[in-house]
Order: sequence, then C-alpha cells, then structure tokens
Amino acid sequence: MKYEGSVYRPPSEAHSLIIQVTIGCSHNSCTFCPMYADKKFRIRSFEEVFADLEEARRENSHVERIFFADGDALCLSTEKLTPLLGAAKAIFPECGRIGVYGRAENILQKSDKELLRLKDAGLGIIYLGAESGSSEVLKRVNKKETPDEIVEAVHRAESAGIPVSVTFISGLGGREFLEEHAVQTGKMIGAMGASYVGLLTLMVAPGTPLWDDVASGRFIQLKTDEVLKELEHILINANCEKDCVIRSNHASNRLVIKGTLPDDKECLLNQAHRAMHDEKMLRPDRFRGF
Repeated sequence: MKYEGSVYRPPSEAHSLIIQVTIGCSHNSCTFCPMYADKKFRIRSFEEVFADLEEARRENSHVERIFFADGDALCLSTEKLTPLLGAAKAIFPECGRIGVYGRAENILQKSDKELLRLKDAGLGIIYLGAESGSSEVLKRVNKKETPDEIVEAVHRAESAGIPVSVTFISGLGGREFLEEHAVQTGKMIGAMGASYVGLLTLMVAPGTPLWDDVASGRFIQLKTDEVLKELEHILINANCEKDCVIRSNHASNRLVIKGTLPDDKECLLNQAHRAMHDEKMLRPDRFRGF
C-alpha cells in the first residue's frame, strides 16, 4: 500500500492502520503549519480507498484502530464519508475505533442527525486543532475559525456521542500575546467540554510564514520559562465541569504532564511550578521534534 507524501497522525494513533481518504488539507493556510505544503488537496475516490482497505486486510491479521488521513478527512460530506466508514467496519469487524482529523467548520457544516449517522457508522473520535482560545491569535495565524465556532463544534460532536480530542499550541501567541493566549485557551478548555485535550509546544518550521515573522522580528518566540508560565495560566483558567483528559506528551513538549481535569488540576499546577526550578524534569531540546 503506497502513501502520497508525508503522512501525519495523532500520537494516540501510533499503532493504528492509516488510510488516506484525502490528500493534504482543505484549508492548508495556517501560518505555522508545514505538514501539507507539498500537497495539492484532493479527495480520493471510494474505489481507491476501498482497494487500500482490502490490501491492508490481506497484510494485517488484526486491526484494533483505523485512522482516516490526511489533514481533515471530516471535510467529506456525510454521503461520502459514511460508506467509507461502513466499508472499513465491514472489512475490519474487529476494529473498535475509526478516527479522523477535522476542523470546526467540518463539524458545523453537518446537522445533528448527520453527526449521529457518522457515529453509528463507526466514527469514534475527531481530532481537532483549536490551537488557541484567543480570537486575535487565531486571526494572526490565519486559522479562519473563531473561538465561539470551535466551542460550538466540540459541543455538537460530543453531544452526538463522538469524543473530540482538541489540541492547543503553547507559545503560539509569542511574547506579545503570552497572557491572552494562555488565559483564553484555559477558558476555552473549560467551556468546550472536550473528552481530551493535548498541549503541543510551538516549534517554528522553515518555509512557513511564521518562520519569516520570526526572522523579521515580528514574532518573538517564548523561552522555556515563559512556556511553563503560560502552561500555569492555562491550567488555572481551565475550569472544567466535565472530566477532561489532558496531556502534553507530544514530541514538541519539554515538560510532559498527564492527568484529568478538574480532579488533577492542583497536581498538574504543582508539576508546572516545580519544573520552573528543576531542569531535570524537562525533556532536552535535542530530543524534541514536530
């Protein structure tokens, strides 16, 4: 089975069968993201995807999870995505979960009935990049989505019984918007009711518009102590009513934390505070990656 270009998946899909349903990302304009710069977006045909599923079946005796790549396979209409989910479940009846990347707009374009239909067809989790709770930061990185839209999208998916794993990027506001990015991100975490939250740390990729902003001095990256201070602000403002599993175990992070909000909030805050004074708690820079 051949893949087109570089293929990305969430950390929790490390052992999943990856099937490319789309090539690239339908938005592909975020200033910080280099992931699909080498691809022109297109939707693969049902026949192409079905052939990959059949080939994967011949090569794998047991598949517990499947991930539909690339950047936002949820952009497919319900009429196109539902048969693909059905085919995957039919070919891999032992599969317990099928996941996709999705943007808030992908969810909001679908009715509640459509979301329920996708859940019943086998959609088990949506990975959504919120990036920031700050409307100004989202504008500056050309996310083309608002905080209110992101919160509403997560609410609707979760209400349909589809868990959402939402990622935020520490340092995305730079030094200028450190506090706003942190406070508003924490508030969004508390308001959205997502099942999972993942925190990444900004690593500026060559060739992106953000790289040019750093080179010109328009964007000042945070130092490690500032990232930890930002994490503290995020946690303080993350007043979750529903249990939310939170992780910062991505390769980009210097401090790895994991817990469940709201119960582990004080413990996580203590970890962040201790890390400010204990270098041994931090992952060395040479071991970090995108």
